[in-house]
Formats: sequence, structure tokens, C-alpha cells
Amino acid sequence: MSYYQGNDLRKITGGKKKPFRKKRKYELGRPPTETKLGSRDERKARRVRGGNVKFGLKEVVYANVVDKETGEVKKVKILDLVENPANPDYTRRKIITKGAIIKTEIGNAIVTSRPGQDGVLNAVLIKSE
Repeated sequence: MSYYQGNDLRKITGGKKKPFRKKRKYELGRPPTETKLGSRDERKARRVRGGNVKFGLKEVVYANVVDKETGEVKKVKILDLVENPANPDYTRRKIITKGAIIKTEIGNAIVTSRPGQDGVLNAVLIKSE
């Protein structure tokens, strides 16, 4: 099944919109890369527009966490996913997205990057242990 991101909806009044052209290949979407808390770091490469390559994290073990007080960045192990406000189901399935709160070795941190699109997991420390 394809993911079309163009506007093929109806009008507010319920009437049908007439398409002014056919669908284009570059308007095609794809399912999200859901980054899971796993046993190893695994990246997925995919070809995008212009022949470029975009990496997304499939599984993740470590995060780059910045401590705002000291200003230093540490690569720390992720112990657990505390909460994901994007979707309650993501919390249960241990899927990490931007805005998720993760438990690390140095304390809780909030994810600031988009691991499914950026291919890296960056976070900011919010509470140290």
C-alpha cells in the first residue's frame, strides 16, 4: 500500500474536489520508522528525493545526553522509556520519538532529535539521579 501525501479529500461542504493532475512519484510518502528500545544500535538507510540517502534508527541502545548545567555531552545507555506523550501506545511498545522521556544511566532525559528521521538520538537531561 502506498502513502499518498497529496490532498485528495473532499470540500468542507462535502462536494468532491476535481484533481488538476495525476499523482506524482515524489508525492509518495512512506510509513514512519518507529525507533524501538532494543539490544543494539541499528540504522536503516533509504533513498530519498534527488538520490540522497536518509538514515533512520530502527533500534537504539545509547543516547547523546547533554547536561545543561555543566554543558557537557555524554553517550549514555538507555535503561527504559518512562513516557511518550506522542502516543500512549508508543509507551507500551517502547517506541522512542521526539519529546519522549527516557531513563538513562545519569537520570531522566527528554528526546530532542527525531531518531526515525535523523538517525541519531539526542536528549537533554531533565533530572539527575
